[in-house]
Amino acid sequence: MKNRHVGYLIIGVVILFLFVVMSFNQALQQIVDTTCTHGEACPMHATLRTQEMISYSLMGILALVGVFMVFFMKDEEKIIQKEIIKETHHHHEVEGNNGLTPEEKIEAAQQKLENLDEEEKQVMSIILRDEGATYQSDLIKETKLTKVKISRILDRLQGKGLIERKRRGMTNMVVVR
Repeated sequence: MKNRHVGYLIIGVVILFLFVVMSFNQALQQIVDTTCTHGEACPMHATLRTQEMISYSLMGILALVGVFMVFFMKDEEKIIQKEIIKETHHHHEVEGNNGLTPEEKIEAAQQKLENLDEEEKQVMSIILRDEGATYQSDLIKETKLTKVKISRILDRLQGKGLIERKRRGMTNMVVVR
């Protein structure tokens, strides 16, 4: 699950709990008002204020965590993709890549798309759309093609020098060359 979605989920749970806590605090306030005969000097009033302060503080902290996740946490997948792209570009610079920038590499790959069949074009367009790198498992999900079919398409694209695959856990990262 993406960090942004988890953040929205936390915020939703906080809102739900906030209503529960507010109704619980109101019920406690009514109980204290009806049972406490000493007025404001009754220790139950102080206990109730402490309980309210703690519960609302916890809700506020959880809400801040949710907001932080929505707006400030980057998805691990994108971070890994950028690291692999940097690693690949550095590797090609060491080998000698004719001085092409990443943007020029993507543009050159787009020009080579004209000579590909439809499935190869579909796969390459997804990779290029994802800034030149994506997971092989994501290609399978997005294209609705089988693992074997995607693997064969990637083999052909790799043979044409358009992409390379790097092993990452249980899947491959597919990167434009």
